[in-house]
Amino acid sequence: MNARSRRSLNPGLALLIALWVALALPALSVAQSPPASEPPRISPPPEANVAPAPASETKPPDNPPPPDTTPAQAAAPPPRKGPWLALVLPLESPTYARAATAVREGFAAAANEAGVDFAVVSHVDGDARAAIEKAQAAGARVIVGPLVRDDVKAIADFGGRDAPWIIALNQVEEGVAISERVYTLALGIDGEARQLARRARQAGAQSVVVLASDSPLQKRFAEAFVSEWLLAGGGPPRQLRFDRAPELLSVIRREVGRAVPDAILLAVDAGEAAVIKPYLGKFTVYTSSQVNDRQARENLLDLDNVFFVEIPWIADPGSTTFARIARREYPNAAFDRLFALGIDAFRVAQVFGERGPPERLEFDGATGHLSLEPSHQFSREAMLMQFRAGAIVPAGTR
Repeated sequence: MNARSRRSLNPGLALLIALWVALALPALSVAQSPPASEPPRISPPPEANVAPAPASETKPPDNPPPPDTTPAQAAAPPPRKGPWLALVLPLESPTYARAATAVREGFAAAANEAGVDFAVVSHVDGDARAAIEKAQAAGARVIVGPLVRDDVKAIADFGGRDAPWIIALNQVEEGVAISERVYTLALGIDGEARQLARRARQAGAQSVVVLASDSPLQKRFAEAFVSEWLLAGGGPPRQLRFDRAPELLSVIRREVGRAVPDAILLAVDAGEAAVIKPYLGKFTVYTSSQVNDRQARENLLDLDNVFFVEIPWIADPGSTTFARIARREYPNAAFDRLFALGIDAFRVAQVFGERGPPERLEFDGATGHLSLEPSHQFSREAMLMQFRAGAIVPAGTR
């Protein structure tokens, strides 16, 4: 259309065309379908809901001014980017896909209850940084993930003025510096060990035997306990190696009897705990949440009076705090814990999305009582439980 034709265009028709362009383009950009690789969106976040303008504002005036013949300076609003919240998980990993799926399902359950939209960016092993960058490019202001410890290490320095807030779902190794934009929320067994060490000291224990298997995870659990135990003023621990050979179990019983400890820490898995407990006499015994893995009743009887920590999602399933969040059935408790981690990660992300990381954040979550530390890590206090007569009850229950 030439300039002369534009000047002769009916003013009312020109105004209606302009209004259609202004209203239709944003609607089209919001309604476009997500890529096939993404899961279905749940529902839009509150800030994504655009209320229609009042009718009085959209009605053409009775005496419309003549159309402006100067070139338009303001273009239509740019297409809306993806949701403000993204979940980055190793859903394509042969090793970690099942764990990542449980986290995603917990996160989705909490987001669905809150009515918040989010995107999922899946990745293969070792590709977490590229996935984080993809989520950032899509417009995410808050990113939850990655999940695997090595992946968290790989993105620990992710930052920059416009970088999103990142809530990583695992810990970094000691000595690894993290960016000001990165926070960590983890189910780490280290935190359970520190909680048990403090509990034993508060109960008056002065001496302890630490009985650990050769598993790297259990060694880390034992080391975290000993570190906190000494920091809390406990005496040098007597450390023994677990071995289920019958003759070595007898040696362990003899060594424990000689030590006469106020408490024993078992850094072993669930099946090993049931094997060794009958050899430990009447001493007070502490262990990790891994002991609570839906064992047979005869094993529970063998574990009588063993103390352990457990997340509220499992320890108190009837709590009204989580009554509105749909539960899932999993083959073992490890996946229930990951589901609960997804719930808490969403709650933290919601706070970060509203106003950025607060100076203080503390709440009772599905994985325990969570507190944000100055180190950008969330500390976690789970519930202290014990086995009693084949049942699991809160510690101190008679």
